[in-house]
Parts: sequence; structure tokens; C-alpha cells
Amino acid sequence: MSKKPSSSSSRYGITNHNPVDGHVGKRIRQARVLAGLTQTQLADALQITFQQVQKYERGANRVSASRLWDMAQVMGVEIGFFFDQMPSSVQQSSPRLHQKTEPDDSLEDSLTLAKDPIIRRESLELLRSYYLIKSPHLRKKIVRMIKSAGDDTGSAERQESTRSSG
Repeated sequence: MSKKPSSSSSRYGITNHNPVDGHVGKRIRQARVLAGLTQTQLADALQITFQQVQKYERGANRVSASRLWDMAQVMGVEIGFFFDQMPSSVQQSSPRLHQKTEPDDSLEDSLTLAKDPIIRRESLELLRSYYLIKSPHLRKKIVRMIKSAGDDTGSAERQESTRSSG
């Protein structure tokens, strides 16, 4: 009887799920939305299906270096953009760094990142629109307005009472 050869991935503890792929996927989505592209438009520019773009954005499929380069060119970002803001927990989770013996908490990390307001479509669209405003003075006014609107009611009322009693 011949012994079944072990695959290199099982020998080295490499899995099909890597949180780095998930982070890169989120950054692909951010860059696409900031560029004002739909999944279909990005797919057409890359000559792939929109389903493939969806898989990349979910981190379900790994992105080759050449494809990531093409994406950066199409969306007008530096290649490093896809790796920027990577949490240290994701950086340290690569199976190539160590053999995992503890439970995988990358799902928890993914859920935490999903709650991050900056990766929500609404936030990305707001940011994109903000930078389309040419006047720095108008942009500053908009930032002040948004900060003011974001104040809780109590603090806004305290500021009003301080002004009127002063």
C-alpha cells in the first residue's frame, strides 16, 4: 500500500481562509466605491465577471499580484492602499507566521471591522462627495456643520445656555 502524499498546504498549516484576504477585499470595495465604480464597471475594466469582483471583495478568493496591480490602476490608488489600515490582529494571523493551536478568532475580527463606520457605503460616498468640492473654505464649513449636527442634544443645549448667560 502506498502512503498518500501530504499536500504542502496541510504540511505548513496554510488554509484557504486568511484574514489578510478579507482585509484586502474590504479595501478593494472601499477603493471601488470611492472611485464611483459599480462592481460591473470594475469587472468590465478588468475583463472579469462581476461575481469575481464580489468574491474578491468578500475575501472568498485571493487576488493575484497582477490583478491587484490592475485594480489599483483602474481605481486610481497606490498598490499599498489595499494593505493600509490593516489591524495588527490581522497582520499577526497569517498562518505562515506561526502554527495555529488556539481557536480561530478571525470571524470575530471580521465582525468588528464590519461595524466600523468608515467601511460603510454611506461613509465612502460622503467622503468621495466631500473631496469633489473644490473650495477648501466650503469644505471646512461643511465639516463644522457636520460636527455641530453630530453633537448630542445635551451638549448643544449647554453651549446655547452658556452663550445666552454670558
